[in-house]
Amino acid sequence: MTSERLTVAAIHRYPVKSMLGEALDECSITADGLPGDRAYAVVDAGDGMVASAKNPRKWGALLGFRAAYLAEPTPDGPLPPVRITFPDGAVRRSDDEDIDAALSATLGRDVKLVSQPPEGKSFEEVWPEIAGLAPEKFIAGTTVGHEATGEAVSRIPLGAMAPANTFQDLAVLHLITTATLAKLSALAPDAGFDPRRYRPNLVLDVPGERFVEEDWVNAELAVGGQATVSVVMPTMRCVMTTLAQDGLPEDRQTLRTIAKHNRREITGMGKWACAGVYASVNGPGVVRRGDEVRAPEAADAAG
Repeated sequence: MTSERLTVAAIHRYPVKSMLGEALDECSITADGLPGDRAYAVVDAGDGMVASAKNPRKWGALLGFRAAYLAEPTPDGPLPPVRITFPDGAVRRSDDEDIDAALSATLGRDVKLVSQPPEGKSFEEVWPEIAGLAPEKFIAGTTVGHEATGEAVSRIPLGAMAPANTFQDLAVLHLITTATLAKLSALAPDAGFDPRRYRPNLVLDVPGERFVEEDWVNAELAVGGQATVSVVMPTMRCVMTTLAQDGLPEDRQTLRTIAKHNRREITGMGKWACAGVYASVNGPGVVRRGDEVRAPEAADAAG
């Protein structure tokens, strides 16, 4: 184990996919991640696509909403309703009879708020003109159209390593460290590498300036007194991190910096612009802000 003291700096849950979420002081972590994380989503009533701000022209406005649970979700209980704060400050509930109409009026599209994913759940992602974001073969193989700017639009299945009843992009847990954010800030001092851009479940306080998460791929972390998680792969970054959100301005330099300085090989998938890591949960437990995180030494993790 590393001799550095690593701690949980922040815990975040996102009740509705692509809306702003809630900061928590503590939360249980189960095999499915944080209970209630990305459990709701807005779905296009016309084509059944899951709304994601990764297609900013259609769905970037979702980042103007904030969602928080009215009661704490439990692994075995029914999903509680969500309080949704609209961009104009109006507050609605997910179980309001007219919630779909209210969301449709604000988003300018006919939508439904759902907690059961549609069959063949997928989302659209726009690829900005930034070199090195993803393998060209992947982009070409998933492209279903182009924006007026010429930027490719991909259609991508949701939740390859996540439960079928959630709207998580890929895996159940997303981690990022202060060391990675500090390294990026040092590389591009004029850009804003606020952790909110990256929508992590856990922000880990790690000393220094380095892309430390890559040392943990295929290794296990102990988080708090009980929970253990296995780091499975680096997190590929997208246009959503550049968008104006939660008081942060639009800033494409944040993504350009990652694409220039931290492209990582993902087994069987080629090289991607990465920051943070995805993880699975080996052992459940309650995690609190300030909890110690025990990580292996880099040499052990790489082995």
